[in-house]
Amino acid sequence: MGDAFKQAIDTLFSDPRLGWDAVYISEGSDPREVRVFWHRPDDVIGFADTRLHTTTAIFDVRITEVAAPQAGDTLVIQGETFVIQGTPKRDDGRLIWTCEARS
Repeated sequence: MGDAFKQAIDTLFSDPRLGWDAVYISEGSDPREVRVFWHRPDDVIGFADTRLHTTTAIFDVRITEVAAPQAGDTLVIQGETFVIQGTPKRDDGRLIWTCEARS
């Protein structure tokens, strides 16, 4: 991806109506301030013959701020702590990590 696309992503993350301030903490590293997109969509999970309705927490973070997020790392946002679960995924442009988390 070109510089124009990277600049557009940086502008979106910096927008106070879209991006959120957070603290990223990974094991063995100092906590660092990052900007994230924070999504909390509802999800329906099937378990046997039952369907459970739950709220998920999904965070997008720029690769320039977090090079290699891992399950077990934490994000603190608005006083709430979230633990990354599963394997974070990169976007096609390799500019953003998408991390699923639990509180």
